[in-house]
Amino acid sequence: MVDRVVLEGFHAVKHALRFEAEVGRVVVVDREKALALARSHAPDLVEVFEGRVEVVDRAEFERVIGRSHPTGVGGVAERPVVEVGAVDRDSPLVLLDNPRNLGNFGAVIRVAAGLGAGGVASLGDVDPWHPNVLRGSAGLHFALPVGRLGGVGEVEGMVIAFDADGRELRDVRIPDDAVLAFGSERHGLSEEVRERADLVVSLPMRPKVSSYNLTTSVAMGLYHWELFRRDS
Repeated sequence: MVDRVVLEGFHAVKHALRFEAEVGRVVVVDREKALALARSHAPDLVEVFEGRVEVVDRAEFERVIGRSHPTGVGGVAERPVVEVGAVDRDSPLVLLDNPRNLGNFGAVIRVAAGLGAGGVASLGDVDPWHPNVLRGSAGLHFALPVGRLGGVGEVEGMVIAFDADGRELRDVRIPDDAVLAFGSERHGLSEEVRERADLVVSLPMRPKVSSYNLTTSVAMGLYHWELFRRDS
């Protein structure tokens, strides 16, 4: 049985189409409004939207998508099957150690896609393709491999864990095939990940500031990698 996910809103549908997801239905409440969004926000997809959109009433839209949406655009796509820990890559894999906030999880995927990460993997019981996570990523799950691991032993490459007690990140160059591990918002890194880590680093932080948001931490780590990569 094919596992399907719901794409809520124009931007989620746009990203799924751009990154060649297997998109089934694209439903819209107002065809002209949907095409206007395509012309202003995704001119590369105007013809695709013209040929794909299916106009439905609001009741049918909510039946298919599960809720209304301000853009009046939604879709249904196939969830790709990928062993995220075994993917060949030339950019860092982001590893989230038991993330709890689904919105943050989705935002991490969005940042990772934008900065060209090799994938996003998670440990723990949260489904990386949960609707709330997919909502937070605006459909950018399809831009890179996203999945859940059974344990940190499934990843390959140098594991660089982020923790306030680690070595300063500014003194470290991140290899292209590294695994960047980030702890949960409340409890930080697990002992399993700490033991597997080849290096523990800390982000620069002003005194008296206790922590960064998870998404901010991931963005800083990946941007540090990208800057050094550009200069090398």
